[in-house]
Amino acid sequence: MNTRILVLILLVVSALSVSIAASLLLDIPVPRGLKELAVYYVSNTIRDTGSPEAVAAIVWDYRGLDTIYETLVLYLAIVGGLAIFRVTLKTITKTPIGLTLFSKTSTKIISLLIATISAAITFHGHLTPGGGFPGGSALAVAAMLIIPVFSMYALLEKGVTSTKLVALRGFALTAIGLVALLPVVRGLEIVTNQKFYPTQILGIPVGGSISLYNIFESIAVASGFIAIALYLSIPEEAYKTGESSA
Repeated sequence: MNTRILVLILLVVSALSVSIAASLLLDIPVPRGLKELAVYYVSNTIRDTGSPEAVAAIVWDYRGLDTIYETLVLYLAIVGGLAIFRVTLKTITKTPIGLTLFSKTSTKIISLLIATISAAITFHGHLTPGGGFPGGSALAVAAMLIIPVFSMYALLEKGVTSTKLVALRGFALTAIGLVALLPVVRGLEIVTNQKFYPTQILGIPVGGSISLYNIFESIAVASGFIAIALYLSIPEEAYKTGESSA
């Protein structure tokens, strides 16, 4: 057996053994009810944030500044990763690549459905479980289906390049920052929600700033993941010759 596999098995068995032993010997008390902070969230989320979805309220309101910093860290990680893959553009391969017509047609239909679901997850994130990150991730899945079925050049020929995607991600993150900073103009604290943003528009609940955060977060996540997928799809020969169209 490979030494690495053996070590991995030993680590997993050791971790499980320690966890089971700790549970039996330490007699850790099992919570029987909600903690005081959880009770506050359950009881006051709608009043404080205008959103019935407590998870979205916690992420973008109660701890909104922390979430913005997490988004910035993810952005820097993606930019750093793309910088490593960066190669010079010289030529674009025109060789027909892709799967059968049946595969391409079914992928078009599935991608449209995924995009629709992504929009629903994003725009209803302040009302039901979902939000910007899962919505953007779902949209990126559509692109990740298109790349192997149609080839990466199908996206490139439509003008979907990693450079534009990174620029779009930068725009979305800038918009998130502006949504967080605008309340300061009226002397309110940063990342203020319904004291500055309306909770309803034409009778439709929008959860104050939560909907805006979800929309821009979805754009940022989708553009970042699609850019990575494009770079990972560059043929190895392109790296060797210094040619790439991504």
